Amino acid sequence: MTSMSRTGKPEWLKMRPPSGERFTDIKETLRERDLNTVCEEANCPNLGDCWSGRNGPGTATFMLMGERCSRGCNFCDVETGGMEPLDLKEPQQVAEAVADIGLDYVVLTSVDRDDLPDQGAGHFAETIREIKDRDPGILVEVLIPDFQGEERLVRKIIDADPDVIAHNVETVQRLQRPVRDRRAGYEQSLSVLRQVHRESDIYTKSSLMLGVGEYTHEVYQTLADLRAAGVDVVTLGQYLRPSLSHLEVDEYVHPDAFDTWQRVAEEELGFLYCASGPMVRSSYRAGELFVDALLRDGKSVAQARREARAEADQ
Repeated sequence: MTSMSRTGKPEWLKMRPPSGERFTDIKETLRERDLNTVCEEANCPNLGDCWSGRNGPGTATFMLMGERCSRGCNFCDVETGGMEPLDLKEPQQVAEAVADIGLDYVVLTSVDRDDLPDQGAGHFAETIREIKDRDPGILVEVLIPDFQGEERLVRKIIDADPDVIAHNVETVQRLQRPVRDRRAGYEQSLSVLRQVHRESDIYTKSSLMLGVGEYTHEVYQTLADLRAAGVDVVTLGQYLRPSLSHLEVDEYVHPDAFDTWQRVAEEELGFLYCASGPMVRSSYRAGELFVDALLRDGKSVAQARREARAEADQ
């Protein structure tokens, strides 16, 4: 197993509560337009950090296509079932909210919508285009479902031309079944990432949760598989149990182990960037800061890494 503690939640998992004028403004803007964020729906521990924004405009990850997911993963706090029709105004509403808040880097994700003919790929793509049409200078990262591995649906996202396409494998291959819904799968997720790498120059990203019972060699193999699939950026974070009805935490991974995985990912396996730490999540500002420095400012990979880490550590 990776180096961890089995005792109660350790000191390093303390989080800063959300606060500040910036946080309040973003929350009000979202409520006015009846928009959802994964920050709130998934009870993200970094909500206070990202929304409050220490040295920038702050970040919010918009969750498209409703508050309910067609899948029931055992780690996720988003409600399952009772699917509602798509809000056809949502793409425009999101673009307007982005403009009002003043974001220059936007993260979009969604629930799974296996109930829809195109699983929501067209709605996702329309939202990307609405944001880009209003301001081509905004960087758009999307964290997409697997669309059941259907290449034509993944291609809809690619054709909308976001700056980063992320899709999470979530955990190692052996633990996919207890952790994720049965309609998800390790190879299916890798196939999505391979397609994006094969068919575009868009940066790719994926994420792993630690602390669900994985072994060290399995984490290494997963990182190697992601790199072989062409993934550029990877994030690793500690799994935290949302409620007593969710998957139990197997172990709490020490921050030193996360530091080691960062070095392995970047120095040994060749990822452009790895954000790795107990509180890191897949839609996490350190990864965004790296991509921003790389794409907007034209910095080298080494410079972008240094600036992203310095900013995230403040």
